[in-house]
Amino acid sequence: MEKNSKIYVAGHKGLVGSAIWKNLLEAGYTNVIGRTSKELDLMNYEQTKSFFETEKPEYVFLAAAYVGGIVANNTYRADFIFNNLQIQQNVIRCSFDNDVKKLLFLGSTCIYPKEAKQPISEDELLTAPLEYTNEPYAIAKIAGLKLCESFNIQYNTNYIAVMPTNLYGPNDNFDLEKSHVLPAMIRKIYLSKCLQENNWQAIREDLNKRNVLGITGEDSEFDITHTLSKFGIHPDRVELWGTGEPLREFLWSEEMADACIFIMGKINFSDLITNKKEIRSTHINIGTGKDISIKDLSGLIAKEVQYKGEILFDSSKPNGTMRKLVDVTKINQLGWKHKVEIEEGVKRIFDWYINN
Repeated sequence: MEKNSKIYVAGHKGLVGSAIWKNLLEAGYTNVIGRTSKELDLMNYEQTKSFFETEKPEYVFLAAAYVGGIVANNTYRADFIFNNLQIQQNVIRCSFDNDVKKLLFLGSTCIYPKEAKQPISEDELLTAPLEYTNEPYAIAKIAGLKLCESFNIQYNTNYIAVMPTNLYGPNDNFDLEKSHVLPAMIRKIYLSKCLQENNWQAIREDLNKRNVLGITGEDSEFDITHTLSKFGIHPDRVELWGTGEPLREFLWSEEMADACIFIMGKINFSDLITNKKEIRSTHINIGTGKDISIKDLSGLIAKEVQYKGEILFDSSKPNGTMRKLVDVTKINQLGWKHKVEIEEGVKRIFDWYINN
């Protein structure tokens, strides 16, 4: 990419997209474009087609997606598969029709089987059944990476698919119903601490920034307390789903952005082919190669928040996949490695949450 190349970041307001956007600008790229979902509905083919024909981007980061945590994935199953398939198909097709030089598709490590060998290499794809709770989302992401791979094989395009591990960072989603595990835990523990300290000013400020089931800081203490209790947030304890035993790997979102720009600038599809007879597993895992249990993570967050209440786990609720550590050999050999460890990351994300 040249510094004046026209670069489209799809999903530039989201967790990864905003980090890519910030990284590109700081690196001196001067022609970066984006559209909010209100300005451009990527599920609408005609709108997407018109945008590409008008703007003619040379490079595309496809970070737009319909995302959420275990509860949202299991509840809105049709939305997760349909919406993501629509977005992917429209952007990739329009990229092809308008001669985009290179596209980077962002997937997820939930594409791998529930019982995949650990750490999970790229070759584990499609070797066994998926985790049930996020199967629709995973199938959409598998379709996306295969769409990129298939266009490359048939039309000699240069579309690369990357599979990030669990991401967290600035502009994360802290919605208690739809967020991923780490931001949800930070907010739950923080609000429980506020209840414990009877700090209603902080609680009301928090709910005015991000309402919970329509409840804001303007509602009564009774309504607020009652609503928060539905999410396991109490004055003396926080209740979390599962046993706390599952292990999860976490990557700081700004490092994910750094990896994406590194790949976009230096890696081509041809570099990822290991078997010319049957081209498979050309996607790239992006992660740290390290994991932590949900229980230990909750303790790390509690320490950072200075929380003195109890953290309880509800074993009647699903754990999800017990372990999902990715093998980062490929990305490391290509020349990229993470730097931010989870202890530093938790401090950074809590500071960001309080200040935003």
